[in-house]
Amino acid sequence: MATAYWQDSNVKANNAFWSAGHRPTLIAAFLYFDLAFMVWVLLGPLAPDIAKTLHLSPAQKGFMVATPTLAGAALRVVNGLLVDRIGPKRSGAISQLIVIGGLLSAWLLGVNSFGGTLALGVILGFAGASFAIALPLASRWYPAEHQGKAMGIAGMGNSGTVLAALFAPTLAKMFGWNSVLGLACIPLALVFVAYLVMAKDAPNAPPAKSLAAYLTPLAQADAWWMMAFYAVSFGGFLGLAASLPIYFTDRFGLTSVTAGYCTAACVFAGSLIRPMGGALADRIGGVKTLTTVYLVAAAALAGVSSAGSVASALAFFVLAMLALGAGNGAVFQLVPQRFGEEIGVMTGLVGMAGGIGGFYLASSLGIAKQVTGEFRWGFLIFAGLALIACAGLTLVKRRWRATWGAKLTGVRI
Repeated sequence: MATAYWQDSNVKANNAFWSAGHRPTLIAAFLYFDLAFMVWVLLGPLAPDIAKTLHLSPAQKGFMVATPTLAGAALRVVNGLLVDRIGPKRSGAISQLIVIGGLLSAWLLGVNSFGGTLALGVILGFAGASFAIALPLASRWYPAEHQGKAMGIAGMGNSGTVLAALFAPTLAKMFGWNSVLGLACIPLALVFVAYLVMAKDAPNAPPAKSLAAYLTPLAQADAWWMMAFYAVSFGGFLGLAASLPIYFTDRFGLTSVTAGYCTAACVFAGSLIRPMGGALADRIGGVKTLTTVYLVAAAALAGVSSAGSVASALAFFVLAMLALGAGNGAVFQLVPQRFGEEIGVMTGLVGMAGGIGGFYLASSLGIAKQVTGEFRWGFLIFAGLALIACAGLTLVKRRWRATWGAKLTGVRI
């Protein structure tokens, strides 16, 4: 009887969700985000082949795969401002054209130096900045009680990293890694057309503000807390997605194709669970969800640091990615509740912090490998950051629930 009631309530909740917003826009936001993420991390799966061709050191490899992350972090703030100024649909169209044009240029002209990989990484940063466009595009269509699920589905575009890990090494083996840059433009162009047809700006967009007014959330401590929490959850997810191909090839001597398959398994786990993390946060609260996430991620990353086989490392990575992916969804259940009026710029700011976290992890793993000869300390330090984030949640949760959380109706934080 109880099971039947629970199933019936879930069906009603799902029906209410799909009828609450604009389904074509949600699908368009997911597709745009998915393909943008695919090319954002493209240098990661190609890194073993690029490093061999250009004779890069471990630190250079780490910095190469981290550069798109840092560029994407900075550009997310710019995109957050554009979203509130000209709307998410138009902002997304501009960003997609820049990425397609940059990849075509890199394919035609070639990437022949370490500096060239960094320049390409900056262009790919525009793809990573899609986060600050796709999420507001979807979020503005949905009421507070459905924010976790809506942001989770749109944010499941993280799964684009799976496509890069699965196909880039194989295509590089068949056609050469530089050709992969040109081939990536084909699905990007198809999604661009679909995006123009399907996406629609929500009618309830907040009015444009002065430039200084966009940054007023930074005067509030809660904005910095949200940024810190996402720097750990999304930063960990992204840093691992970019670095795992290098880790598996350097640590265990796997081929780039096999390393890509291992990376895809890990990234798929983290991407798939993001909407589940958002839905779980809608049900039990983002704070409870995040607390569990950080504890599990810290334990998994500590386990990775001492893993002695591919199987054990893969198991720990999957567990870490599951936790971090759920955490990504949980953070963005909280952000719209606290900063609903500033969702565009807050998505940019929080996304920027996530990108900085990813840049730190990816670059620190390369530095750790070059200085100590192993990746261990990079993982251990990030595990410590997850524990610090958990302690931060414990510090602020009572105040959150007593202040802005108390004003919400039918929503748990």
